[in-house]
Amino acid sequence: MFCKFESRTCGTQSIPMLKVEHIGIAVKNMQDANLLFEKLFGKAAYKKENVDTEKVTTSFFQIGETKIELLEATDPNSAISKFIEKRGEGIHHIALEVQDIYAEMKRLKEEGFTLLSDLPHKGADNKLICFVHPKTANGVLVELCQEIR
Repeated sequence: MFCKFESRTCGTQSIPMLKVEHIGIAVKNMQDANLLFEKLFGKAAYKKENVDTEKVTTSFFQIGETKIELLEATDPNSAISKFIEKRGEGIHHIALEVQDIYAEMKRLKEEGFTLLSDLPHKGADNKLICFVHPKTANGVLVELCQEIR
């Protein structure tokens, strides 16, 4: 296998990013947003979950291989509350599935990216997660996620 990443080749090493796992959308009202997206996608959310560590309630829709995650704040001081205050409802983050979140966090730090935490933590949908600071990713909040095994 031959792959190119910037100016380097990675030979037979595994590819760090596997796929876009989901797109996170910040919403003010989960009930209203679920109704809207059910109409848009033509089906109901397959999973709803509270994530205490992130102070959010989530709702997941499956579209092909990609998931859409709706996020509603459960605390006025949460990141989602602050995001909506500043930017309004809309796309909050893009999540990328990785095979080894610890190795990928180390690689990204070495590449000069700033991570929002030193260690991954449990997120929604049975994932370990970590975020890349948007200031080091052209204004995009990138979430790394790995299935908890």
